[in-house]
Amino acid sequence: MELRVGTLNLASGRDGAGRSLDAAGLRAAVAGVDADVLAVQEVDVGQPRSHGVDQPAEVAAGLGAADWRFAAAVAGTPDPFRSWTPVDPPVLRGSWETLAGPHYGIALVSRLPVQRWSVLALGAGRARLPLRATDPRTGQLRRWWFPDEPRLAIAAELEHCTVVCTHLSFAPHTALRQLTRLRRWCAQLPGPVLLAGDLNLVGPMPARVFGAQRLVREPSYPAPAPRVQFDHVLGPAGLDPQRPEVRQLPLGDHRLVTVTVTVG
Repeated sequence: MELRVGTLNLASGRDGAGRSLDAAGLRAAVAGVDADVLAVQEVDVGQPRSHGVDQPAEVAAGLGAADWRFAAAVAGTPDPFRSWTPVDPPVLRGSWETLAGPHYGIALVSRLPVQRWSVLALGAGRARLPLRATDPRTGQLRRWWFPDEPRLAIAAELEHCTVVCTHLSFAPHTALRQLTRLRRWCAQLPGPVLLAGDLNLVGPMPARVFGAQRLVREPSYPAPAPRVQFDHVLGPAGLDPQRPEVRQLPLGDHRLVTVTVTVG
């Protein structure tokens, strides 16, 4: 069976100018994505900053996907004040469920039937990331030190393989530790296992640590003029990747990464 897998850092649905797309805009932005299974990171649900849009539901609608799950890393809005609350243990939310209040996390969207879903908590690092962002108290741009949020992984077991979505820490040493834990978890899932996500690790390193091959080899970040590859699709040796593609969408600060493999 041919399977096209992709990964996209949604950046809360913001366009190149930093404006958050509404529900219709988000759906239209991903409507042309060719992926049977799409791993999505930095996903908002009910966030005032993104018009309260249920982003996993809109991404699924744009792709024409029948099944999806969202896992919240935090309840509240990510900010330098750490006013948010970690969601521990993580819970998978489907299309028939609603969340009270704003949440932020990752999602895995599938056009194909999923036999079993599961979620893994990967913990958070202690490092802080320097970012330029607007001070909500003054409206002025300034440099903030953002704390790391908890990281997660979602697995979708399909008929012939398992696809796992994740978004690892921005701190490389923490990301490597999380990837090692993820490798042990994936070894217990029905294979072959494909890992898709923003790994915050560049080049061949994540494939070596995960014990897999890079199915796409092209820079993906920053979206307008990529210099490094943070966004990966990894799979076991022996898979023959076809039609790898890295392209810019009208949203997000990473490029969309997709590839086709034959499984089963």
